[in-house]
Amino acid sequence: MNHLQSMLTPPLRLSAVVMAALLAACGGGEDNLPTSGSETRGTTMAIAIATSTNNSENVVSGTPVSVDFGQAMDPTTLNSSAAGLVQTMTLKDTAGNTVAGTVTMNADNTVAIFTPSAAALSANTLYTATVSTAATTAAGTALAMPIVSSVRTKPVASTGQSPVSLGAAGTFAVLSKSGITNVFASVINGDVGTSPITGAAIGLTCAEVKTGKVYSVNAAGPLPCTATNATLLTSAVGAMELAYTNAAGRKKPDFIERGAGEIGGLTLAPGLYKWSSGVSISNNLTLSGGPNDVWIFQIAGTLNQANATRVTLAGGAQAKNIFWQAAGTVTIGTTAHFEGIMLAKTLIAMNTGASANARLLAQTAVTLQMSTVTQPAQ
Repeated sequence: MNHLQSMLTPPLRLSAVVMAALLAACGGGEDNLPTSGSETRGTTMAIAIATSTNNSENVVSGTPVSVDFGQAMDPTTLNSSAAGLVQTMTLKDTAGNTVAGTVTMNADNTVAIFTPSAAALSANTLYTATVSTAATTAAGTALAMPIVSSVRTKPVASTGQSPVSLGAAGTFAVLSKSGITNVFASVINGDVGTSPITGAAIGLTCAEVKTGKVYSVNAAGPLPCTATNATLLTSAVGAMELAYTNAAGRKKPDFIERGAGEIGGLTLAPGLYKWSSGVSISNNLTLSGGPNDVWIFQIAGTLNQANATRVTLAGGAQAKNIFWQAAGTVTIGTTAHFEGIMLAKTLIAMNTGASANARLLAQTAVTLQMSTVTQPAQ
Protein backbone atom coordinates (compact mmCIF):
# COMPACT_ATOMS: atom_id res chain seq x y z
CA MET A 1 0.00 0.00 0.00
CA ASN A 2 1.13 3.50 -0.76
CA HIS A 3 1.04 6.34 1.71
CA LEU A 4 0.35 10.05 1.69
CA GLN A 5 3.22 11.46 3.66
CA SER A 6 3.51 14.46 6.00
CA MET A 7 -0.19 15.02 6.62
CA LEU A 8 0.30 15.67 10.32
CA THR A 9 2.07 18.59 11.93
CA PRO A 10 5.54 18.00 13.44
CA PRO A 11 6.77 16.35 15.52
CA LEU A 12 4.35 13.52 14.63
CA ARG A 13 4.65 13.55 10.82
CA LEU A 14 3.09 10.10 10.71
CA SER A 15 1.78 8.66 7.47
CA ALA A 16 -1.89 8.71 6.56
CA VAL A 17 -3.42 6.29 4.08
CA VAL A 18 -6.41 7.32 2.01
CA MET A 19 -8.57 4.38 0.88
CA ALA A 20 -10.91 4.98 -2.02
CA ALA A 21 -13.67 2.85 -0.55
CA LEU A 22 -14.12 0.10 1.96
CA LEU A 23 -11.89 -2.57 0.50
CA ALA A 24 -14.68 -5.14 0.39
CA ALA A 25 -16.57 -2.83 -1.95
CA CYS A 26 -13.73 -2.05 -4.36
CA GLY A 27 -14.16 -3.46 -7.83
CA GLY A 28 -10.51 -4.27 -8.47
CA GLY A 29 -9.45 -4.80 -4.90
CA GLU A 30 -5.76 -4.46 -5.81
CA ASP A 31 -3.24 -1.75 -5.02
CA ASN A 32 -5.58 1.21 -5.51
CA LEU A 33 -4.05 3.52 -2.95
CA PRO A 34 -2.43 6.79 -3.98
CA THR A 35 1.23 7.23 -4.77
CA SER A 36 3.18 8.71 -1.90
CA GLY A 37 4.66 12.15 -2.17
CA SER A 38 6.15 14.78 0.10
CA GLU A 39 3.69 17.49 1.12
CA THR A 40 1.04 16.26 -1.31
CA ARG A 41 -2.51 17.39 -0.64
CA GLY A 42 -4.22 14.36 -2.10
CA THR A 43 -4.70 12.33 -5.20
CA THR A 44 -7.23 11.27 -7.80
CA MET A 45 -7.77 7.55 -8.18
CA ALA A 46 -9.48 6.30 -11.32
CA ILE A 47 -10.62 3.02 -9.86
CA ALA A 48 -14.22 1.98 -10.39
CA ILE A 49 -16.13 1.28 -7.20
CA ALA A 50 -19.61 -0.17 -6.91
CA THR A 51 -22.46 2.32 -6.52
CA SER A 52 -23.81 0.43 -3.49
CA THR A 53 -22.61 -2.10 -0.95
CA ASN A 54 -24.31 -5.07 0.71
CA ASN A 55 -22.71 -5.26 4.14
CA SER A 56 -22.22 -8.19 6.50
CA GLU A 57 -25.65 -7.50 8.05
CA ASN A 58 -27.21 -7.76 4.58
CA VAL A 59 -28.08 -4.08 4.42
CA VAL A 60 -27.64 -2.29 1.09
CA SER A 61 -26.41 1.31 1.21
CA GLY A 62 -24.42 3.71 -0.91
CA THR A 63 -20.82 2.55 -1.08
CA PRO A 64 -18.93 3.87 1.97
CA VAL A 65 -15.71 5.82 1.55
CA SER A 66 -13.05 5.61 4.24
CA VAL A 67 -9.82 7.24 5.33
CA ASP A 68 -7.20 5.28 7.30
CA PHE A 69 -5.05 7.67 9.32
CA GLY A 70 -2.59 5.05 10.52
CA GLN A 71 -3.02 6.14 14.14
CA ALA A 72 -5.76 6.90 16.66
CA MET A 73 -7.76 10.06 15.98
CA ASP A 74 -10.08 12.12 18.18
CA PRO A 75 -13.49 10.76 17.13
CA THR A 76 -15.28 13.91 18.27
CA THR A 77 -13.53 15.78 15.44
CA LEU A 78 -14.66 13.26 12.81
CA ASN A 79 -17.97 11.69 13.84
CA SER A 80 -21.18 13.12 12.44
CA SER A 81 -23.60 14.88 14.71
CA ALA A 82 -26.88 13.20 15.61
CA ALA A 83 -28.52 15.20 12.84
CA GLY A 84 -26.08 13.76 10.31
CA LEU A 85 -24.27 17.02 9.63
CA VAL A 86 -20.81 16.25 8.30
CA GLN A 87 -18.28 19.07 8.44
CA THR A 88 -14.86 17.50 9.01
CA MET A 89 -15.24 14.80 6.34
CA THR A 90 -17.28 15.49 3.21
CA LEU A 91 -18.07 13.75 -0.06
CA LYS A 92 -18.96 15.76 -3.18
CA ASP A 93 -19.69 14.96 -6.83
CA THR A 94 -18.11 16.74 -9.80
CA ALA A 95 -20.81 19.42 -9.75
CA GLY A 96 -19.87 20.28 -6.19
CA ASN A 97 -23.01 18.81 -4.68
CA THR A 98 -22.46 17.53 -1.15
CA VAL A 99 -23.54 13.94 -0.56
CA ALA A 100 -25.64 13.51 2.57
CA GLY A 101 -24.27 10.90 4.93
CA THR A 102 -22.78 10.05 8.29
CA VAL A 103 -19.26 9.47 9.54
CA THR A 104 -18.35 6.73 11.99
CA MET A 105 -15.02 5.50 13.32
CA ASN A 106 -13.68 1.96 13.60
CA ALA A 107 -13.08 0.43 17.04
CA ASP A 108 -9.52 1.77 17.21
CA ASN A 109 -10.46 5.27 15.98
CA THR A 110 -7.90 4.92 13.19
CA VAL A 111 -10.35 4.82 10.26
CA ALA A 112 -13.12 7.30 9.44
CA ILE A 113 -15.95 5.84 7.36
CA PHE A 114 -18.37 8.03 5.42
CA THR A 115 -21.63 6.20 4.58
CA PRO A 116 -24.00 7.95 2.14
CA SER A 117 -27.61 8.32 3.27
CA ALA A 118 -28.92 7.38 -0.17
CA ALA A 119 -29.29 3.73 -1.18
CA ALA A 120 -26.67 4.18 -3.90
CA LEU A 121 -24.21 6.64 -5.39
CA SER A 122 -24.71 7.72 -8.99
CA ALA A 123 -23.12 5.57 -11.69
CA ASN A 124 -20.12 6.79 -13.73
CA THR A 125 -19.54 9.75 -11.42
CA LEU A 126 -16.36 11.15 -9.92
CA TYR A 127 -16.62 11.76 -6.17
CA THR A 128 -14.15 13.66 -4.00
CA ALA A 129 -13.73 12.94 -0.30
CA THR A 130 -12.12 15.63 1.87
CA VAL A 131 -10.97 15.54 5.48
CA SER A 132 -10.42 19.07 6.74
CA THR A 133 -7.74 20.30 9.11
CA ALA A 134 -10.38 20.36 11.86
CA ALA A 135 -9.66 16.65 12.30
CA THR A 136 -7.17 16.00 15.08
CA THR A 137 -5.24 13.06 16.44
CA ALA A 138 -6.05 11.52 19.81
CA ALA A 139 -3.26 13.73 21.18
CA GLY A 140 -4.98 16.84 19.82
CA THR A 141 -2.67 17.51 16.84
CA ALA A 142 -4.49 18.85 13.77
CA LEU A 143 -3.84 17.78 10.20
CA ALA A 144 -1.30 20.08 8.57
CA MET A 145 -3.42 20.19 5.40
CA PRO A 146 -6.66 18.65 4.15
CA ILE A 147 -6.65 15.09 2.86
CA VAL A 148 -8.34 14.98 -0.55
CA SER A 149 -9.02 11.85 -2.57
CA SER A 150 -11.27 11.08 -5.53
CA VAL A 151 -12.87 7.93 -6.85
CA ARG A 152 -15.16 7.10 -9.74
CA THR A 153 -18.14 4.80 -9.62
CA LYS A 154 -18.67 2.03 -12.14
CA PRO A 155 -20.39 2.92 -15.46
CA VAL A 156 -23.55 1.07 -14.42
CA ALA A 157 -25.33 0.62 -11.12
CA SER A 158 -23.76 -2.27 -9.22
CA THR A 159 -23.65 -3.65 -5.70
CA GLY A 160 -20.44 -4.83 -4.08
CA GLN A 161 -20.54 -7.50 -1.40
CA SER A 162 -18.76 -7.43 1.93
CA PRO A 163 -17.67 -10.69 3.55
CA VAL A 164 -20.21 -12.88 5.34
CA SER A 165 -19.63 -12.75 9.09
CA LEU A 166 -18.86 -16.20 10.51
CA GLY A 167 -18.84 -15.18 14.16
CA ALA A 168 -17.97 -18.03 16.51
CA ALA A 169 -17.80 -20.44 13.55
CA GLY A 170 -14.85 -18.52 12.15
CA THR A 171 -12.13 -20.65 13.77
CA PHE A 172 -13.47 -24.02 12.62
CA ALA A 173 -12.00 -25.90 9.69
CA VAL A 174 -14.74 -28.54 10.06
CA LEU A 175 -18.02 -27.99 11.91
CA SER A 176 -21.14 -30.15 11.67
CA LYS A 177 -24.38 -30.75 13.49
CA SER A 178 -24.72 -34.51 12.95
CA GLY A 179 -21.19 -35.89 12.85
CA ILE A 180 -17.90 -36.29 11.00
CA THR A 181 -17.08 -39.60 9.34
CA ASN A 182 -13.56 -40.30 8.20
CA VAL A 183 -11.39 -42.75 6.28
CA PHE A 184 -7.92 -42.65 7.87
CA ALA A 185 -5.71 -40.78 7.41
CA SER A 186 -7.01 -37.26 6.88
CA VAL A 187 -5.22 -34.02 7.79
CA ILE A 188 -7.05 -31.12 9.44
CA ASN A 189 -5.51 -27.72 10.15
CA GLY A 190 -7.99 -25.76 12.25
CA ASP A 191 -10.62 -26.42 14.87
CA VAL A 192 -13.05 -29.33 14.59
CA GLY A 193 -16.43 -29.67 16.28
CA THR A 194 -19.89 -31.24 16.27
CA SER A 195 -23.09 -30.14 17.98
CA PRO A 196 -25.70 -31.04 19.08
CA ILE A 197 -24.57 -34.60 18.37
CA THR A 198 -22.10 -35.99 20.91
CA GLY A 199 -18.36 -36.28 20.54
CA ALA A 200 -18.76 -39.98 19.74
CA ALA A 201 -19.76 -38.84 16.24
CA ILE A 202 -16.32 -37.27 15.58
CA GLY A 203 -14.56 -39.90 13.51
CA LEU A 204 -11.15 -38.26 13.52
CA THR A 205 -8.16 -39.22 15.61
CA CYS A 206 -6.10 -36.69 17.51
CA ALA A 207 -3.12 -37.37 15.24
CA GLU A 208 -5.13 -36.21 12.22
CA VAL A 209 -5.88 -32.79 13.73
CA LYS A 210 -2.50 -31.15 13.17
CA THR A 211 -3.40 -27.68 14.42
CA GLY A 212 -6.41 -26.36 16.30
CA LYS A 213 -8.60 -28.14 18.82
CA VAL A 214 -11.30 -30.79 18.75
CA TYR A 215 -14.45 -29.58 20.52
CA SER A 216 -17.27 -31.77 21.76
CA VAL A 217 -20.47 -31.25 23.73
CA ASN A 218 -19.35 -34.03 26.06
CA ALA A 219 -16.28 -36.10 26.93
CA ALA A 220 -16.94 -38.73 24.27
CA GLY A 221 -14.70 -37.23 21.57
CA PRO A 222 -11.30 -38.55 20.48
CA LEU A 223 -8.77 -38.64 23.29
CA PRO A 224 -6.66 -37.07 24.57
CA CYS A 225 -7.19 -33.98 22.42
CA THR A 226 -10.93 -33.27 22.84
CA ALA A 227 -12.05 -30.21 24.76
CA THR A 228 -15.58 -30.26 26.14
CA ASN A 229 -17.26 -26.94 25.46
CA ALA A 230 -20.97 -27.17 24.72
CA THR A 231 -21.44 -23.42 25.08
CA LEU A 232 -18.87 -22.59 22.42
CA LEU A 233 -20.29 -25.19 20.06
CA THR A 234 -23.84 -23.92 20.47
CA SER A 235 -22.61 -20.42 19.60
CA ALA A 236 -20.58 -21.69 16.64
CA VAL A 237 -23.47 -23.70 15.19
CA GLY A 238 -25.80 -20.74 15.64
CA ALA A 239 -23.29 -18.49 13.88
CA MET A 240 -22.93 -21.03 11.07
CA GLU A 241 -26.69 -21.02 10.53
CA LEU A 242 -26.81 -17.22 10.58
CA ALA A 243 -23.98 -17.07 8.05
CA TYR A 244 -25.84 -19.47 5.76
CA THR A 245 -28.99 -17.33 5.99
CA ASN A 246 -27.00 -14.16 5.38
CA ALA A 247 -25.29 -15.55 2.28
CA ALA A 248 -28.57 -16.93 0.93
CA GLY A 249 -30.28 -13.59 1.48
CA ARG A 250 -27.77 -11.33 -0.24
CA LYS A 251 -29.54 -9.04 -2.72
CA LYS A 252 -29.04 -7.82 -6.29
CA PRO A 253 -27.00 -10.65 -7.90
CA ASP A 254 -24.46 -9.60 -10.49
CA PHE A 255 -24.80 -12.92 -12.34
CA ILE A 256 -27.84 -15.20 -12.60
CA GLU A 257 -27.61 -18.82 -13.85
CA ARG A 258 -23.99 -18.28 -14.96
CA GLY A 259 -22.92 -21.05 -17.31
CA ALA A 260 -26.36 -22.65 -16.90
CA GLY A 261 -24.92 -24.16 -13.72
CA GLU A 262 -21.69 -25.48 -15.28
CA ILE A 263 -18.87 -23.22 -14.18
CA GLY A 264 -15.92 -25.53 -14.85
CA GLY A 265 -13.44 -23.97 -17.26
CA LEU A 266 -14.58 -20.42 -16.46
CA THR A 267 -12.79 -17.49 -14.85
CA LEU A 268 -15.17 -15.73 -12.48
CA ALA A 269 -14.84 -12.12 -11.35
CA PRO A 270 -15.87 -11.02 -7.85
CA GLY A 271 -19.58 -10.56 -7.21
CA LEU A 272 -22.84 -12.19 -6.20
CA TYR A 273 -23.83 -15.28 -8.25
CA LYS A 274 -27.22 -16.98 -8.10
CA TRP A 275 -28.46 -20.32 -9.44
CA SER A 276 -31.99 -21.73 -9.13
CA SER A 277 -30.72 -25.33 -9.30
CA GLY A 278 -27.42 -27.20 -8.92
CA VAL A 279 -23.89 -26.20 -9.91
CA SER A 280 -21.14 -28.37 -11.39
CA ILE A 281 -17.40 -27.80 -11.60
CA SER A 282 -16.42 -30.31 -14.29
CA ASN A 283 -13.14 -28.63 -15.23
CA ASN A 284 -10.71 -26.32 -13.46
CA LEU A 285 -12.33 -23.11 -12.19
CA THR A 286 -10.46 -19.81 -11.67
CA LEU A 287 -11.60 -17.03 -9.34
CA SER A 288 -9.71 -13.88 -10.31
CA GLY A 289 -9.72 -10.68 -8.26
CA GLY A 290 -7.90 -8.70 -5.62
CA PRO A 291 -7.14 -9.64 -2.01
CA ASN A 292 -10.18 -7.78 -0.68
CA ASP A 293 -12.70 -8.79 -3.33
CA VAL A 294 -15.65 -10.96 -2.33
CA TRP A 295 -17.42 -13.82 -4.11
CA ILE A 296 -20.78 -15.15 -2.89
CA PHE A 297 -22.32 -18.14 -4.66
CA GLN A 298 -26.02 -18.78 -3.96
CA ILE A 299 -26.82 -22.34 -5.04
CA ALA A 300 -30.39 -23.63 -4.67
CA GLY A 301 -29.38 -27.23 -5.39
CA THR A 302 -26.28 -29.40 -5.13
CA LEU A 303 -22.64 -28.48 -5.73
CA ASN A 304 -20.53 -31.14 -7.41
CA GLN A 305 -16.83 -30.78 -8.16
CA ALA A 306 -15.44 -33.41 -10.52
CA ASN A 307 -12.49 -35.68 -9.77
CA ALA A 308 -9.00 -34.21 -10.22
CA THR A 309 -10.26 -30.66 -10.86
CA ARG A 310 -9.06 -27.54 -9.09
CA VAL A 311 -10.53 -24.27 -7.90
CA THR A 312 -7.66 -21.82 -8.41
CA LEU A 313 -7.32 -18.28 -7.07
CA ALA A 314 -5.69 -15.55 -9.15
CA GLY A 315 -4.79 -11.88 -8.75
CA GLY A 316 -4.41 -12.07 -4.98
CA ALA A 317 -7.91 -13.46 -4.31
CA GLN A 318 -8.24 -15.03 -0.86
CA ALA A 319 -10.23 -18.09 0.20
CA LYS A 320 -11.51 -16.28 3.29
CA ASN A 321 -13.51 -13.95 1.00
CA ILE A 322 -15.19 -16.72 -1.06
CA PHE A 323 -18.54 -17.98 0.23
CA TRP A 324 -20.38 -20.97 -1.22
CA GLN A 325 -23.96 -21.31 0.03
CA ALA A 326 -25.51 -24.59 -1.09
CA ALA A 327 -28.99 -25.85 -0.23
CA GLY A 328 -28.20 -29.37 -1.48
CA THR A 329 -25.37 -31.78 -0.84
CA VAL A 330 -21.79 -30.77 -1.64
CA THR A 331 -19.33 -33.25 -3.16
CA ILE A 332 -15.62 -32.56 -3.69
CA GLY A 333 -14.35 -35.26 -6.06
CA THR A 334 -11.41 -37.62 -5.71
CA THR A 335 -8.09 -35.69 -5.59
CA ALA A 336 -9.95 -32.44 -6.40
CA HIS A 337 -8.93 -29.19 -4.73
CA PHE A 338 -11.48 -26.68 -3.37
CA GLU A 339 -11.17 -23.09 -2.11
CA GLY A 340 -13.47 -20.99 0.08
CA ILE A 341 -15.97 -21.02 2.92
CA MET A 342 -18.51 -23.81 2.38
CA LEU A 343 -21.88 -23.07 3.99
CA ALA A 344 -23.95 -26.19 3.40
CA LYS A 345 -27.53 -26.85 4.42
CA THR A 346 -26.91 -30.59 4.32
CA LEU A 347 -23.94 -32.93 3.69
CA ILE A 348 -20.39 -32.00 2.68
CA ALA A 349 -18.51 -35.00 1.25
CA MET A 350 -14.81 -34.95 0.40
CA ASN A 351 -13.83 -37.98 -1.64
CA THR A 352 -10.52 -39.87 -1.54
CA GLY A 353 -7.50 -37.61 -1.54
CA ALA A 354 -9.50 -34.39 -1.97
CA SER A 355 -8.03 -31.22 -0.47
CA ALA A 356 -9.47 -27.87 0.50
CA ASN A 357 -8.21 -24.50 1.60
CA ALA A 358 -11.53 -24.00 3.26
CA ARG A 359 -13.94 -24.08 6.16
CA LEU A 360 -16.46 -26.90 5.88
CA LEU A 361 -19.54 -25.76 7.80
CA ALA A 362 -22.34 -28.29 7.42
CA GLN A 363 -25.79 -28.33 8.95
CA THR A 364 -25.82 -32.13 8.74
CA ALA A 365 -22.66 -34.25 8.35
CA VAL A 366 -19.15 -33.97 6.92
CA THR A 367 -17.49 -37.03 5.37
CA LEU A 368 -13.73 -37.23 4.80
CA GLN A 369 -11.73 -39.88 2.95
CA MET A 370 -7.99 -39.38 3.41
CA SER A 371 -8.72 -35.71 2.82
CA THR A 372 -6.84 -32.54 3.74
CA VAL A 373 -8.64 -29.48 5.06
CA THR A 374 -6.69 -26.33 5.91
CA GLN A 375 -8.50 -23.27 7.22
CA PRO A 376 -7.92 -20.13 5.12
CA ALA A 377 -5.43 -17.51 6.24
CA GLN A 378 -7.10 -14.63 8.06
